[in-house]
Amino acid sequence: MRFDRNGQSEILECDKSAIIRLASIPARDLRILGPIFSHSSNILAREKAMVVNLEFIKAIVTAEEVLLLDPLSREVLPFVDQLRQQIPLKSPFRVNEGGGEDETELSFEFQVLELALEVVCSYLDSSVSDLEKDAYPVLDELAMNVSTKNLERVRSLKSNLTRLLARVQKVRDEIEHLLDDNEDMAHLYLSRRQIQNQQVEALMASAASNAIVPAPNLARISSNVHGSASIVTSIYSDDNDVEDLEMLLEAYFMQLDGTRNKILSVREYIDDTEDYVNIQLDNQRNELIQLQLILTIASFAIAINTLIVGAFAMNIPCELYNKENLFWSFVAGTSIGCFFIFLLVLGYARWKKLLGP
Repeated sequence: MRFDRNGQSEILECDKSAIIRLASIPARDLRILGPIFSHSSNILAREKAMVVNLEFIKAIVTAEEVLLLDPLSREVLPFVDQLRQQIPLKSPFRVNEGGGEDETELSFEFQVLELALEVVCSYLDSSVSDLEKDAYPVLDELAMNVSTKNLERVRSLKSNLTRLLARVQKVRDEIEHLLDDNEDMAHLYLSRRQIQNQQVEALMASAASNAIVPAPNLARISSNVHGSASIVTSIYSDDNDVEDLEMLLEAYFMQLDGTRNKILSVREYIDDTEDYVNIQLDNQRNELIQLQLILTIASFAIAINTLIVGAFAMNIPCELYNKENLFWSFVAGTSIGCFFIFLLVLGYARWKKLLGP
């Protein structure tokens, strides 16, 4: 889609060479807008254009128009609607109410960049809100019931959170990179550079037209040339004035930083839930170990009783076999003795704190 600063738009089919001629950008910049770098974030300044690759918004912005890739996709349509609604309503200049000097509004390229950042930040913030809405119930359910189903849901949640955090981080890092370099921000002032170039060309043409004059007028020409040079110097004196763009980028940097903090809060809640679940599992594991130890002590006591019974079950002559009513007394005695052995070993284990307090 080609969208100009007057709000006129049209759908075009252009090959790479046509795009290069329209936007005056090198061919390598088109790779940034291709599928290979679809998940990267870039805001690049070129001689007469700005290459914008933010999430699903891939555009080439000049001082007069914007070329938008894949304008009919579901994610890009809100951006197209914003362009149609906002751009025609914004004038490049406005006058102070007190009748003072004119104040410059955001230039066309920055209006487009602002709308792109607004749409992308809103989309990412909405995605994070949806993630938060789904995350907390899933994590609370896992804390109450550790099951394979709940663990699988949390694993999927963590994967989505990691991908979303990476996307937010890429856009945030690109804005932070621009904020750290005033020169890069100055190069994004396409309208200002266009006006400067036009003024310089006009001054050069004027100087060239006055170059062939009679000798008596050389002093006046020299003064005109020096005057033109001072005008050119004043034209470029505001190249380092990037306050408007800096304020614009800082606003969306803070918004992205808030979105990133929301994701980190969810991840921290996930980590806390995992720690709680691990503590629960460790506690259950300890209880199983204690139960196993109790059963082992009981098996030891029963084994002693079994040993005694096995010894008397041998086919060995013994006078005790001839005594009446001795069987049950003997069985009861050995069983009680083994039970006392069990209690003795169990008390020792508790004394050594092998079974807890």
